[in-house]
Parts: sequence; structure tokens; C-alpha cells
Amino acid sequence: MSAPGRPQRESRSAKHAGSTATAAVNRREFIGSAAAAGAFVLGFPTTATAQGLPPEVNAWVVVKPDETVLIRIARSEMGQGTLTGLAQLVAEELGCDWTRVTTEYPTPGQNLARQRVWGNFSTGGSRGIRESHEYVRKGGAAARMMLVQAAADGWGVPAAECRVDKGVITHPGSNRRTTYGQVAVAAAKLTPPAAANVALKDAKDWTLTGQRLARLDTVDKTNGKQVYGADLQMPGLLNAAIAACPVFGGKLKSFDAAKVNNMPGVKKVLAVGDNAVAVVADTWWRAKKALDALPVQWDLGPNAAVQQAGIDAMLKEGLGAEQAAVGNSNGDVKTALAGAKRRIEAVYAYPHQNHATMEPMNATAKWTAERCEVWTPTQNGEAALAATAAAAGLPPAQCEVYKIHLGGGFGRRGAVHDWVRQAVLIAKEMPGTPVKLLWSREEDMTHGLYHPITQCKLTAGLDDKGQLTALHMRLSGQSILAGLFPQNVRDGKDPVAFQGLNNGGGEAMIGYGVPNLLIDHAMRNPHVPPGFWRGVNLNQNTIYLECFLDEIAHATGQDPLALRRTLMKEHPKHLAVLEAAAQRAGWGQPAPDVRGQKVYRGLAQTHGFGSYVAACAEVSVSAEGELTVHRIVAATDPGHAVNPQQIEAQVEGSFVYGLSAALYGACTVKDGAIVQKNFDTYPAMRLAQMPKVETITMPSGGFWGGVGEPTIAVAAPAVLNAIFAATGKRIRTLPLSQHSLKRA
Repeated sequence: MSAPGRPQRESRSAKHAGSTATAAVNRREFIGSAAAAGAFVLGFPTTATAQGLPPEVNAWVVVKPDETVLIRIARSEMGQGTLTGLAQLVAEELGCDWTRVTTEYPTPGQNLARQRVWGNFSTGGSRGIRESHEYVRKGGAAARMMLVQAAADGWGVPAAECRVDKGVITHPGSNRRTTYGQVAVAAAKLTPPAAANVALKDAKDWTLTGQRLARLDTVDKTNGKQVYGADLQMPGLLNAAIAACPVFGGKLKSFDAAKVNNMPGVKKVLAVGDNAVAVVADTWWRAKKALDALPVQWDLGPNAAVQQAGIDAMLKEGLGAEQAAVGNSNGDVKTALAGAKRRIEAVYAYPHQNHATMEPMNATAKWTAERCEVWTPTQNGEAALAATAAAAGLPPAQCEVYKIHLGGGFGRRGAVHDWVRQAVLIAKEMPGTPVKLLWSREEDMTHGLYHPITQCKLTAGLDDKGQLTALHMRLSGQSILAGLFPQNVRDGKDPVAFQGLNNGGGEAMIGYGVPNLLIDHAMRNPHVPPGFWRGVNLNQNTIYLECFLDEIAHATGQDPLALRRTLMKEHPKHLAVLEAAAQRAGWGQPAPDVRGQKVYRGLAQTHGFGSYVAACAEVSVSAEGELTVHRIVAATDPGHAVNPQQIEAQVEGSFVYGLSAALYGACTVKDGAIVQKNFDTYPAMRLAQMPKVETITMPSGGFWGGVGEPTIAVAAPAVLNAIFAATGKRIRTLPLSQHSLKRA
């Protein structure tokens, strides 16, 4: 079923949505299947030609008669370049002409109907490429094998004797040639090869992967063709504005619809769930004006008594609590600290942060008793489908979600789809009518899923030579998993809380060898709902560790780089990126003055989302305390680099995000509600404040790391360490805007 106004790049998926018969699946079964990453199989069932469209070669590839190659991408595009990167990987194995590649999203409903042939739809944790690279490459390779086999069958020659170059198949022995477009119909009729028989190229033979190819979505964004969820239009569309109880956990008590029913354009005023009220009108602005005029009474509940000071005190108590979950340990920290020649101690803190995507939460829903359809920007189409089915009261097989490019995600549009649930509940009250729900900026800012608030007490033990012999890091604060997936918390331990501090392998390892180490976490959960905010716990954990190591270096008269070198002897990949960033920045040599201001440097490194990253920041601080971040040199080892140009863009973008949080970002609580309601109180970096960023991409091969999130974590600590070098002031709480850097 297709709806007018659907973004063109996704039109074919919309036309076929719901066209495949499916068995009824209950919500529990659906969620279980969506969680099973191993459910993907390489069977690639094909569909017959319908409505004059060319058949797919397999689930990933459609080749049209004009030689256009349509590649289906299950992961979401939100500005990070995943769509282009995954298309490169498929096209690499397919051997097609890159200039003829287009893309589309398959729908989660189609995925469900076809036994999850596209695998996982979730796009978060910098996993879009690193978790799906193998099976999407096999999708491209399998399609190439089928196309070549179809040509070989037509010629009566062995497929092994045929060659492929940019979508042209040749048989050198007979000097015959054909194209993918000419054999696509025949190829679609072949039995797909078994997964075990699909071989992938060696990295040394890549021709597209690793190249700085232009993004496939850039042109539509620059010429205005790209449609975002907030832009979506279709015949008969109505618009909804919504307000939820300002205090988390509060309820809707009552509202007086009669006061606004006669306002221009108003169609309906209704309760949404037990904590929100919405107005539906012919335009969103009229809906919003009526909502503003609507008399509403809230039951604020007991959380209305919560203040920021109380949350801070709760976390402070956790720093000294007896009970804490151990995330990483070796040796005997208690004994080593007791016998240390010298001890250094510090307490750091990191506040709640808001995702603050440029495009607020939105969804368009159309509900009937037989079917519910939703159009929305989402990081996880399958989770959006589950939320749609639950709110619609229908089996997932009678629902569909059409993904739209995201105007920002950063984790907010991933695990929880509260706006989708609201949109469907509103649409249920107006059967057969499409209704677009768009949150206001204030609604978006005050009803988010916030980066967890934490504090950290660090205690170091040193020997008589100033060498680090013991380190205890006590984390105290919020658990994301306890808030979203409590079933994944075991014995009070949230493993995600220890990102960047783990040992023994994994995707977020500590990069230092300390003879006696203890890293533990006292879980303290305020009422503010937590969420996965770009970089997640790697952000504050890297600040805590990297800034404290800087403290140790300065307290013992050691060079910060030299200190790290002594601790990184068994961590060569960590050290390699750190050395690369330091060398490029000129560490050890005086930095050139900028406009008469002396420039100072700071270092930081970490391992997160499977990648090794480091940064060296250069800053100056005027006598009046004005901070300027002049340059950041960043080094990244993601294992394999699919598109170096996109890696550079992601590093630069992550620094905007990380520096905005460090300089300005903090969400605080007053009377149980979030205080910061718009960008006047929760600002982002301006273009003029952005430093020059130099990115060193140094893929060492052998693994697939993430790109969008790891480097965000090193921006703030590198700058904080440079600020100390410049001023002698150690900033241990953020944001920086709350501190004076003016020289005494």
C-alpha cells in the first residue's frame, strides 16, 4: 500500500508493503525474533515481477533494464553515512557500476514476512556497518554469482570462465559480452547459492571499499528533494500537537476541551495514554495554539518534590557505599593503596544530557480496524513496528512502518518509540485518517531519554618513584539498562556502565596496565529516564580516566604522554593512535602562538565501539578567561575503513557533539521536571567556535570497529587537559560554562 507524499527513495518498498501473505505473529514472538541477531539466513528468497517492476536478484539487489542497480539498506541513515557505506560493501562484491547505484529501505513488515532476510534493522552503537558487513557483502556476492550464472547459462559456457567489470559480464574465450540489466530477469529465476558457497573478496582486492566516494544522499539534501518525517504530506492529512505531564511519572488529571473546540481548524481534543493530551487540527500551528490555550490539570505525583541537589547528593553517597558491582579488577587494590608511598584522589561528575536532535520526534499514523501504517524516522524499524502493533491492538503482520531519513538520532530514536505509540493512539481515535504528530521543541527537550548522570571517585597509589601501582575508580550513578532493559542487569551490575574500562577483550577496553586495579559501580537511579546518548558511558568514563591520569602526570612531574607510554606496553593499538595524534600535533614542541595568545596542548585516548581513538587538543585561554579551542588532531583505527571521507566527517561531527556537551550541556531538575526547554538554555557550538579538526585514519585490519561514536569521547578530556596546561585549573564538573577560567 502506497501513500501519496512518500519519499521517492522508498517508493518501491511502500508499493509492496503488505503484498506478501504472512502468518499471524503475536507481539511476544515478534520481539523475540527481532532480538535474535543470529536469525539472519542467506536464503535470499526472490519475488516475481509485479506491476511492471523488475524482479529482485535477491533480497539486497534489484537490477533494472536501464542498468540502474537498486541496493536495499536495512539500517537507518541519520547523517552518519551508513547508507552509502553499506551500499559500497554490497556494490564491491556485486561488481556493478557505482555511478548507477541507488538505494531504498526495505520495511520491517517485509522483513518479518520473509523470516528476517535483511537481519537486524537496529542502527545504534556504531554497529550499522560493523555488525552487518559480512552478510550484506555476501548478499552482493550472491547476486553477482547469480547474474554471472544466468549469462553463462545463456552462452552455454562455465560461469568460472566469465568475468565482471562494472556490471558488464564478458566471456573472454568467445569474446561475448552482456550486462547485468540484460540478464537480471533470468538471474532472478535461479536458485540462490548456499551461504557456504559464497566467497568474499580479500581486502587487498577491494576497489570501491576504502575509497572516498561521495555520499548517495547528499544531492537530495542540498536540492530540497529529501523528505523528512516532519515534512511528510498526504491527502487528508491532519496534524497533532501533544503535551505530556511535565514531571516524569506524573499523570493527566483533566482538561477542558470545550475551551478550544471552536478554535480555527481544531478537529479533536483527546487524552493520549494516562499522561498526555493532544489537539488534532488541520495545521500543526493551529493544533499547537489550541493546545497552548487548553486548560489542563496534572497529577504531578511524588516526583514533583525532586530537586537537582537531591539527585547529586544521592550520587555522592554512592561514592562511599559499601556495595558496588565490580566491572574490572586485578591484584589487591585495598592492600596496595594502604601501602602506597603517595596517594592522589579526585572526584569528577557528569550531568544529564539531552539528544536535542534538530528534527523533533514525529510520526504519521493511519489506523483502521484491519491495518495500521506508520511513517517515521527511526533508528530501529523493527522496534517501531513492535510499538505500532502494541498501540494499534493488531498483530505485527497487519501493521507496517515506513522508515524515513532521520533529522538526527544519536540514540533517541532507537530503543524507545514513545512518539510512535502516541501517534498510533491518536490515529485510532480518527479511523482511516492519516494524522501527523509532531512534538514541539519544548516537548522534545523535556520528555527525552537522557544521557545518564554519574559521578566518579578516583584514588591512585604511587610508589617512591612516582609510578602508578594501584587505581580504584568508583562510579556512582544511573544505569541505562536498569531503565530500559532491566532483564539485562545481573546482580546489580550494568555492564554498559563500564564502557572503555573493561579488560579481556570486547569492544570497549581499558588501554592501561595497572598492577592493582578496581573499577566498580554503585547504581543510583534518579527518576529521570535514561537513554543511549551518542557515545553512551564511554563519554564520561574517558573524561574520568584520562583527566585523572593527567592529574597524576602533573602531580609527579611526568610528561602526560610519557606516563601513558609506561602504562600501555601491553596495549599497542591504544598506544599507536595516541602516538599518531601526539606526533601530528607536535607534542613535545612549543605550539605556535595564535594572535598573541599562547597555545597549550592536552591528550586523551580510549577504545570504544570496537575502535581505537586518540586526540590532541590545542587551546588558548585569555587573561579574561575566554577559551578558544584552536585545533584537535584525532587518530582513529577502526580496523577497516569503508569510506575515509565519511570517517573524517564523523570525527568532525562527533567533536561538535562532544564539545557542545563539555562547554554547555547540562540538563537539570527543578520540582521533578527538566529545566532546559530549548536551545537558549541548552546551546550547541556555533560555527565560529569550531576548532580545526585533523583526522588521521589508520586502519590496521583484522577487525571492524565503529566510527560515529568512539571519537566523541576523547574531545572533552583532551580539551580539559589542555585547559589545565594553560591555566593550572582542573575542571572536574561540566559544563565548562559554569566555571571561570580567568587567571587569578
